[in-house]
Amino acid sequence: MPIVSLDHQSKRLKVGSYEVENQVVFGFFDKLQSNERDDALFKAINIGVLALMEDRLSSFLAKTSNHLGTELESLKMIFDMKQEIFLRSAAKGLIAEEEIADFLVSFFKDQKISDTVSLTGATKGSLGNNKTGDIVCEVDGRDDKRIVIESKFDKGLSLGDIRSKDIFASGADTAWSQLIEAQANREGKTAIIVFDVSSVSNAVLKAVQNVRFVSQIGFCVIVDSGKGDYTNLVIAYMLARDLVQHSSEVELDKDFLSLFVNRILKDLTDIQQVEKLVRSNIENNKKILQQLRKSMLAIEFTQGYLAKFLQDGILSKKDLLDYYAGDEVRAKFKEISLDV
Repeated sequence: MPIVSLDHQSKRLKVGSYEVENQVVFGFFDKLQSNERDDALFKAINIGVLALMEDRLSSFLAKTSNHLGTELESLKMIFDMKQEIFLRSAAKGLIAEEEIADFLVSFFKDQKISDTVSLTGATKGSLGNNKTGDIVCEVDGRDDKRIVIESKFDKGLSLGDIRSKDIFASGADTAWSQLIEAQANREGKTAIIVFDVSSVSNAVLKAVQNVRFVSQIGFCVIVDSGKGDYTNLVIAYMLARDLVQHSSEVELDKDFLSLFVNRILKDLTDIQQVEKLVRSNIENNKKILQQLRKSMLAIEFTQGYLAKFLQDGILSKKDLLDYYAGDEVRAKFKEISLDV
């Protein structure tokens, strides 16, 4: 018998005899299947306990509660709670794996892709006690067409390019070694290693930038989990998926393959830069439009009092006070600024 139920008429979440009236909470659980809600509740409780342990979060919300609307406060609370919990080293790795897996499940569902997603970071693989390979995706559900994903939100991990590797140095983990190890341990056809922009070394960030393809090794990807931006992971996964689907059907020249894939990645990066410029221009134009509206309102406001003065030959003290205060024009500007 499920613990969590929803009352759609009153928009309330019910836990046994206890009811919660909150649109954010109701909306979140309403998107889940009934058999998924209990697990989501337990996760929410765990996250909530960790968040309450962080005094800075409570202090911040207390100071800003008078200035934020209910919805904005809820969104900031969710974001800050996520950031605080994520930065705790003990929980960071597991949360990253779960978020990536959840994102892929949603992406496959939206795109009607029949690939499966399995969290494997807590289980042993083919290499004895080795647990490398956090997520295994099976293309079209086929066990012989696996893409292995390793999440490494770790600034201490280097790229490990074999051309610059010192064979006599101690065997520390690198992006290359993790890609190879993940494939071997999970019997994958290829692998993807995922870094987060907030916790990646400058050397790796410079070398990878967005997505980097290493022939016969796999893909290195930079995501921004704080913003929920996994665009680069999608690019890498779809390219990896094509490689896996055709790996046994066509004999490929690896040099040509590397040439084509890296060219595609470069063009995709250029497209992303153009998109950023367009979005930036949109924001700038909105600010310009807002300033124009503000100036027009100010002119109309003054024009009204000027007309009154020219007609009556005088302004009352009350008129002067209203003109000086400008409450009327501020109220109008507040209304139209919401449309920009």
